[in-house]
Amino acid sequence: MSTDTGKAQHETTRRDFMRYSSAALAAAAFAGTAAVKSVHAAAPNDTKLKIGLIGCGGRGSGAANNALLADKNVILYAMGDMFPEMVEESLGKLKKSPAADQVAVDDKRKFTGFDAYKKVIECCDVIILATPPAFRPTHLRAAVEAGKYIFCEKPVAVDGPGIRHVIESCNIAEKNGVVLVSGLCYRYENKKRETIKRIQEGAVGDIITIETVYNTSGLWHKGRKDNWSEMEYELRNWLYFDWLSGDHIVEQHIHSLDKMMWVMKDTPPLKATASGGRTVRTDAKYGNIYDHFNTLFEWENGVRAFSSCRQWENAVTAVYDNVYGTKGVAKVQTHEIVGRDGSNWKWESAEKDDMYQNELNALFNAIRKGEVINNGDYMVKSNLAAIMARMSAYSGQTVTWDQALNSELTYFPEKLELGDVAKRPVPVPGAAKYF
Repeated sequence: MSTDTGKAQHETTRRDFMRYSSAALAAAAFAGTAAVKSVHAAAPNDTKLKIGLIGCGGRGSGAANNALLADKNVILYAMGDMFPEMVEESLGKLKKSPAADQVAVDDKRKFTGFDAYKKVIECCDVIILATPPAFRPTHLRAAVEAGKYIFCEKPVAVDGPGIRHVIESCNIAEKNGVVLVSGLCYRYENKKRETIKRIQEGAVGDIITIETVYNTSGLWHKGRKDNWSEMEYELRNWLYFDWLSGDHIVEQHIHSLDKMMWVMKDTPPLKATASGGRTVRTDAKYGNIYDHFNTLFEWENGVRAFSSCRQWENAVTAVYDNVYGTKGVAKVQTHEIVGRDGSNWKWESAEKDDMYQNELNALFNAIRKGEVINNGDYMVKSNLAAIMARMSAYSGQTVTWDQALNSELTYFPEKLELGDVAKRPVPVPGAAKYF
């Protein structure tokens, strides 16, 4: 595609975009967070690595900065985004960062348009994937097949076909020894690791119930300009359209659901029963997503998890995760365990523990040692838990894990081009099929 975003001369069909998603994969097993020896040789410390950023919003820019700080012998070499000004804004910020001397992106390596990802992957060694989630399955596959080192931001998909596509990519990565680090950042926070390790070792006894809450205020909105097509408007405000973001339960609350899954040793829940809707975001500018969800997850062993998330302005906010067991309660977000017998514990270390930096440090440490990290297992499962809950809320039905995994329903447009695109309605439970 031309770098002039006002001209959409090329189009990508949905069949091309999701061409790997036909197989319904019921399970996946990956290397997890453990490092294992790679089939590839280590990249010596004196080998300069080229980083490519795909998706130049705030999260992508932050990850790129962390990547530069993680290894002094790397450079940011290429950047790609749908829109030229996003590249320029991100580049401007990075040139003012502590790692500014490692930014080496010239005009020839600023790529825009729907196919920008291909050009970034082609010329770089380490790829940061941070576009809107709908595009992650295709971008991840391209990076995996090219044998690149990968940092993959969450979420990785917005629907069943996308998840199955990602499962296949993760399996290819494992087979070929590709380093794949997930942006589910809490897994790289030492405080969380120690807290959940203690839970899994029995500090609260047998788990009875989990409560996970992510109630926040609103997020950004970029408005609308008269010269923007509907597609451009939705891409620029991707948070508010289910086909792009998966709704905020997938895009944001996935962090809480990831902690829930982690506590449960990534064992999939059998089913989810959810409700949700729009009580604050009723204006058309908020696309077709909900502003709140409440979900009950149920496991085969009888454990139940109660999940709540919302994005309301001028309302009380709360982010916490409590694990209730037969011997006590663990407060995961504040890293403390309260035992019924008085045997309390709380994380007291003053060590620097920046989870965003930790995950990129782990990526480059693995690269330099010739080891592999493959976070595919939990990356997929936590994502699917969020999709399952959204499907339940949208449909008004209880949705099983297998139904979510094997769903063929996708909202991805037939054509990817800047122009008209059908506006999706706000989901009404009981009125349509959502899985």
